[in-house]
Amino acid sequence: MDGAPLKLVVVGHVDHGKSTLVGRLLHETGSLPEGRVEALKQAAARRGVPFEWSFALDAMQAERDQAVTIETTRLWLRLPKRPALLIDAPGHREFIAKMITGAAAADCALLIVDAAEGVQDQTRRHIHLLALLGVHTVIVAVNKMDLVRFDAACFKARDDEIRAALASVGLTASAVVPVVAPDGDNLVRRSERMKWYDGGTIADLLAAMPANEPPHGLPLRFPIQDVYRTERRRIYVGRIETGRIKVGDQILFSPSNKVAHVQSIELWPANLEAAEAGRSIGITLDRPLFVERGEIASHVDDAPCLNRRFPATVVWLGTKPLQAGRSLRMQLGTVEAKVIVESIEKIIDTGRSTARSGDTLARDEIGDIVLHSPRLLALDDSGWIPRTARFVLRDGNDVTAGGLTRLAGVADLRPAASATALTPVDHRVTRELRAQRTGHRGGVLWFTGLSGAGKSTLAMAVEEHLFRKGYAVYVLDGDNVRSGLNADLGFAPADRVENIRRVGHLAALFADAGFICITAFISPYAADRALARAAAGASFHEIYIDADLATCEKRDPRGLYRRARRGEIAEFTGVSSAYEPPESPELTVDTGHQPVEASVERIVDYVEKNFALRGVRG
Repeated sequence: MDGAPLKLVVVGHVDHGKSTLVGRLLHETGSLPEGRVEALKQAAARRGVPFEWSFALDAMQAERDQAVTIETTRLWLRLPKRPALLIDAPGHREFIAKMITGAAAADCALLIVDAAEGVQDQTRRHIHLLALLGVHTVIVAVNKMDLVRFDAACFKARDDEIRAALASVGLTASAVVPVVAPDGDNLVRRSERMKWYDGGTIADLLAAMPANEPPHGLPLRFPIQDVYRTERRRIYVGRIETGRIKVGDQILFSPSNKVAHVQSIELWPANLEAAEAGRSIGITLDRPLFVERGEIASHVDDAPCLNRRFPATVVWLGTKPLQAGRSLRMQLGTVEAKVIVESIEKIIDTGRSTARSGDTLARDEIGDIVLHSPRLLALDDSGWIPRTARFVLRDGNDVTAGGLTRLAGVADLRPAASATALTPVDHRVTRELRAQRTGHRGGVLWFTGLSGAGKSTLAMAVEEHLFRKGYAVYVLDGDNVRSGLNADLGFAPADRVENIRRVGHLAALFADAGFICITAFISPYAADRALARAAAGASFHEIYIDADLATCEKRDPRGLYRRARRGEIAEFTGVSSAYEPPESPELTVDTGHQPVEASVERIVDYVEKNFALRGVRG
């Protein structure tokens, strides 16, 4: 057979005859092994059940007993002049996770719809999934035409219904074909019982379908799957998802932001000078880099976005409804990362193709959510490079969602290229000299906790106590920073991240100058606090001001929780946005169970023990 293979995913409602159609199509095209049909008929007779064409797909006894397909089966289909890799995706909702895996590799889809029942909720769900996964070419088989007496008017009504359902998510049908799967009508040969149909058969339409060209013209995306180390070199291996790479290219690894030149492209049995999308290769670099699985290599000028927080569209498959604050594992390409569901923005009603607001995403529902990861992730927008925008979410070993990243409005947190050309200036007045002058080391006391936990109250009280003891001390809190240094920032997610980044670096400068700098910020995300710790180094001390949500809401000094509960404040930490408590803070102060005076005393004692110089401050 000539021509590029066509990758075809077959989807449809569990009772609309999908497996029967696929089994008969395999038979009609001569794609089954010789003697397979007779063997299946004999096996059915021995078991005392009628023979069905769906048995051609069933690889396990359990599948025949249940009469549903429970795995994603890949088979070669013999078409005129070209082969097709047929991906039989499960139709039963219990196995939609397998459908996501199958459809992700498809050039086009064959959608099966029952002529008598028409478009069902599961049909619409599959249509939304195809759109979500970027499978835009769809051929529709209207099956069981014998049940509607081969009526042309009924077929026309189904045709209109199906095209409207596809159009609601931006898809169009390449063809809609009336078929009777068990008898083979319009699968390979034209039906004598539906002469009013003047279109092509399923086999003819598939044979004429152009295969998707590998995305060579897109920017380079080369996810690193593994690193092979020898005594003399490292080989970075993976599959090129998009673009091209050649020897001598300067490439950037994300999210580590490391740069090197390609020294060789390894492909057994001989090396290459260049490689393009679809190739699994290894590369060596002109200098050794510590790069791990999960990094993505790109060209410097067309790199992915770096961020921890991003919106996504997902189909939820978990048995328990998805709620904000849920912690899951995200698999994006070759990287796995912890993510927290920060918010559920909207829920898509697949039956009406409309959207509504809601606090939970139920099983099989599709919705727009916002995810946050403690680690920096390399991200692509699904509208630009869908191959590297697809991901799955896991709870333990269970796949609970599949989706696409959406990066509209997401800031790129990659360090500016100009920053690498800067050379820090060494002060002639060292930290040691400053400490001798003040009698204490400089440092950052980073207060973190929910709104209402008492951060600002404690910060101001601790500042006063330390000042009276002779410490050089200063408090940075949200109001005094946002009235000046960060007056240009709003309260959008990207602005909040930038607010904490700036505060972290400012606090580090205070510490370097010999001050005890106390910061009082909610700073809900561990990743942002980790950046502040990295800026200050060993002088950073995380102080967890611990009070439970109920206590904080009861205090609510400025009425913020009440406004958030009424929906007047979007993405309010603890209500509609997640808070990640510190895992290993240097000090925890429980303001929910101890008075302010005792909390202040604990913090002051901590400072005396960790910052005061012996023999200077006693």
